[in-house]
Amino acid sequence: MKTEFLKSLLSSSGLSGFETPVTELIKEKWTSLTDGLSESSLGSLHGLKRGSGKESRPSMIIATHMDAIGLIVSKISGEFLHVANLGGIDIRVLPGQAVTLHSERGDLPGIIVQPPAHLLPEGEAKKAVALKHLLIDVGFSAREVARKIKIGDTVSFATEPTEMSGGLLAGHSLDNRASLAALTLCLEELQSREHIWDVWAAATVQEEIGHMGASTSAFQIRPDLAIAVDVTFAKGPGASNWETFDLGSGPTIGLGAVNHPFLHEQFKELAEKLEIPFSIEILPGRSGTDGDDLQTSAEGIPTIVISIPIRYMHTPVEVIATKDIQRTARLLTEFIAMLDADFLEKIVWDD
Repeated sequence: MKTEFLKSLLSSSGLSGFETPVTELIKEKWTSLTDGLSESSLGSLHGLKRGSGKESRPSMIIATHMDAIGLIVSKISGEFLHVANLGGIDIRVLPGQAVTLHSERGDLPGIIVQPPAHLLPEGEAKKAVALKHLLIDVGFSAREVARKIKIGDTVSFATEPTEMSGGLLAGHSLDNRASLAALTLCLEELQSREHIWDVWAAATVQEEIGHMGASTSAFQIRPDLAIAVDVTFAKGPGASNWETFDLGSGPTIGLGAVNHPFLHEQFKELAEKLEIPFSIEILPGRSGTDGDDLQTSAEGIPTIVISIPIRYMHTPVEVIATKDIQRTARLLTEFIAMLDADFLEKIVWDD
């Protein structure tokens, strides 16, 4: 798999609520792959790939959130910056991380630091140091900090994407830029494939802080069915039970309340037919993905969650197998191509 586009996504900012930098990258890529681009009032990007069926064609949305976790300056103390989190972050790995502070005067390199152990409140040094005790040092004097940085400036991780052995790729924001890469591959494959249904490719905003982009995009577009593509937990240190999946084992197909049972069976049968390796992911309640809000938008939309395993989720060093991105893209492409004009009539909730 060519990783240039994915690496560009991983090198971009685009934190929850501040997605513009990554939006521009996706716009540039999707312009030639879709029949038209538009943005929702919240900033989600919609790309329409028209189908070949008669007018009043059925439509589907494939939602892949483009926002990433990060930090935001909440207080300035002399030379140092206090921060709050944008989305859920594993605080155990933050001290010592290189970051980029995004200010009106440009991007500034910084480091996340913590006070010496003996200066922390009693007991705090014996566990992961809470975010409220961590600081960012950008190297400026207090005077320069006051002049160049303000409360509300955002902070993203500065980890560069790294190709590892065994076809693995590491970097920040693979949740969920990996799924964006899969959807983009799907759009590329659809250039040479006929499909009856209209396809809405959606790069949604604010998933990490509550799935706002998915709910508003689905309400605006009113698709007939929905697919949320996200990431899930891969096996790794201390995470090897039945709730995790091997890297390189293919996408997971959701099973549970958010996932329409008919769509689950269709994806399962299709993956088996195509000999695409996959796993069943049990999602008994909310899935923690855009799928939760796609399903309940407007009158309700038949929805399925497809996920790609990654290690070290919500850290600056997430790891993915690139072949799982390719497999996810192929599964999406073949599903779109197989949809006939009467597919909606077959969708019944039969569990």
